[in-house]
Amino acid sequence: MSDETHSSPEHSRTAAVIPAAGRGVRLGPGAPKALRALNGTPMLIHAVRAMAASRAVSLVVVVAPADGAAEVKTLLADHSLPERTDFLVVPGGDTRQESVRAGLDALPPGIDTVLVHDAARPLVPVDTVDAVVEAVRAGAPAVVPALPLADTVKEVEPAAEKGLPEPVVATPVRARLRAVQTPQGFDLATLVRAHDTVALRGEGATDDAGMVEQLGLPVVVVPGHEEAFKVTRPLDLVLAEAVLARRRANDGF
Repeated sequence: MSDETHSSPEHSRTAAVIPAAGRGVRLGPGAPKALRALNGTPMLIHAVRAMAASRAVSLVVVVAPADGAAEVKTLLADHSLPERTDFLVVPGGDTRQESVRAGLDALPPGIDTVLVHDAARPLVPVDTVDAVVEAVRAGAPAVVPALPLADTVKEVEPAAEKGLPEPVVATPVRARLRAVQTPQGFDLATLVRAHDTVALRGEGATDDAGMVEQLGLPVVVVPGHEEAFKVTRPLDLVLAEAVLARRRANDGF
């Protein structure tokens, strides 16, 4: 493993940025969510391996907590990672948007496609990663993997106090809705412009593709995968362990 990137532009076309500076309060007290163990290995390592599993990805940038960059560098050094992929650790900011921008600022020349991936989605299959990269390289400025919704969704008027009944305002057409996952893929110049523009406006977005939408540029969807779910609650950890156990049984993973 190396903190240095290869000099060949062909080798450095696509990079993945993993913002991992959050605390993950919904999983309870303790280590940051990205460092929680999953089958004995931190979720962050699973997420890094998921990005590095794609031959299109030549560099993975991990954005660590500002006070934990050294710990994350040690973590990466202590786990086996593909030798063909370079790794870089940079300190993050106070918000996810600031952390992603720190990762973008750390990219070397020669990168023209970038993936932004949640550390809390450790089990995304490589086929999903490849599909996102291919769609960006085919000309889409922004690409998101997504799944159709299994449940009917209701729009409500939020209650003034937690636990109170909430009146339904509308029922969106489920066939037009998708649950968005990561990695989200971008033309690098487009994403940098989106971050610059949204920051200047003082606006935010719940995902990077939403920032590109604010530029009025098209965002396209490719099929996501049920195993690319976000590990947010304790129950998600149980499900993730079950997925890993099935992979080990089926593939010797």
